[in-house]
Amino acid sequence: MSSTAAFRQGIYQFDWARRVVRWLDAMPNTALAVEVAPDRVAAARWSRTGSLDGYAVESLPVGALAPSAVESNIVNGAAVKAALTNVCNHLDSRDEDVAMILPDTVIRVFVQHFEDFPRSAAEAVPMLRWKLKKSVPFEVDETLISYMRQAPRETGIDVVTALARLRIIREYESLLEGIGLHPGVVLSSSLAAISLVEDEKPTLLARVSGSTLTTAIVRRGVLCGYRCTELPAHGVNLKPQMLLEEIFPVAAYYQDTWQEAIQSVRVAGLGTRLAEFVRPLEEEFHCDVRSLLHSAVSDGRIKEDARPLAERDLEGLIGWMLQRG
Repeated sequence: MSSTAAFRQGIYQFDWARRVVRWLDAMPNTALAVEVAPDRVAAARWSRTGSLDGYAVESLPVGALAPSAVESNIVNGAAVKAALTNVCNHLDSRDEDVAMILPDTVIRVFVQHFEDFPRSAAEAVPMLRWKLKKSVPFEVDETLISYMRQAPRETGIDVVTALARLRIIREYESLLEGIGLHPGVVLSSSLAAISLVEDEKPTLLARVSGSTLTTAIVRRGVLCGYRCTELPAHGVNLKPQMLLEEIFPVAAYYQDTWQEAIQSVRVAGLGTRLAEFVRPLEEEFHCDVRSLLHSAVSDGRIKEDARPLAERDLEGLIGWMLQRG
């Protein structure tokens, strides 16, 4: 499968948390998923009945992977390939299709409003390329683009567009192809993890991965806002006020556009430091603030067999599992 086709299937056919939005074609039902993150490579396999068959995690040396939308991501190719080989060998994976879950930094996501939008992809894609050419730091001719329509607040139509640089996607695909696997689906980690968000009321997801923060707002199957930024600090140096300052633009946009407040906040990636951030977030948003994974476990959306993935904070893989149905 070509990179363009894989990217299209990974995002254009992406199915949101409550399965409110239905796509024109079915997402490939791959049994194997691999997630690549700055500090680790993880993989999971599911049975035909949807239960977890097994998983594996391998740490990466510091600096082996440098996620970027523009520059080469694979700094230490031997280390990343060795980690991929180990997790896939652990799951006895060879010569099969695989879902490839990438760092959020690699894939740019935009939510835009149009009063009128073309029905045909032949007209829509050139329009989106032109409209977003100043929003991405690479030439539009090098861009893989995927989009979906969704309901707006009032008139017109909202479009979620995902962009990635072809040669960056090919870096990751080549690694998997080099160990005999066939990337059939490509998506970002937070787009997968959104499946874990309960969205019957406006919910803000704040997800930290290394020095990257992804903020997303979902409401009844609609992605209302999305932003991926670099934090001014990470780890023990990250302070609640730093997080709030990065979250604020998306929250303010939502509240101004939809004329309602955030009613729930879910947080991922802070580990044992979460408690330090709960009260400042509660004081800012005046609503329930909880761990994304803990809330999904307590609500029963993460099945018992997938608990080991939750214990390792592998929300991207769990989200993909929920998408498989």
